[in-house]
Amino acid sequence: MDFQTAIRTCLRKYVTFSGRASRPEYWYFVLFIFLGQILLGIADNILFKTGHVTSGPGFMGYASEGGPLGGLFSLAVLLPAIAAGARRLHDQDKSAWWLLIAFIPLIGSLVLLYFMVQPSTPGPNRFGGQRTDPADYPANPAQPWGAPQPPAPPAQDDYAQSNLPKVPRD
Repeated sequence: MDFQTAIRTCLRKYVTFSGRASRPEYWYFVLFIFLGQILLGIADNILFKTGHVTSGPGFMGYASEGGPLGGLFSLAVLLPAIAAGARRLHDQDKSAWWLLIAFIPLIGSLVLLYFMVQPSTPGPNRFGGQRTDPADYPANPAQPWGAPQPPAPPAQDDYAQSNLPKVPRD
């Protein structure tokens, strides 16, 4: 899934809390929100003078009080962001109620971040059918996650494979 398709999908499913969302769909939408906030923050500062630069000996900082464009954008993407997060958790066969763990300071956000970066549940789960995104599946379907890997070929003597003349070892 590419960037534009992910944005269209998440905005089309504005308040759809059922179904599944692949990792690219979710993370491209998060990137869209992040970039939108940066661009609209710059536009708010230019149009409405909502920020100011502070400086002192050895430091310089920028503070923004927010602005109407960034605020409206935040309100517009609030429900789609929550819905995409719920669908992303569903893709791992987890309930959307896990989103509430973010209210636990620091630890909750880290746990939620860990959940969001995990691969999809292979095959259908209780929230929907098979994911078709190749980024969420192993390259070799005969070796699913956690399956033992075939044994490595026996180590061969690199010395015997060399084209250099053999020097006797003592």
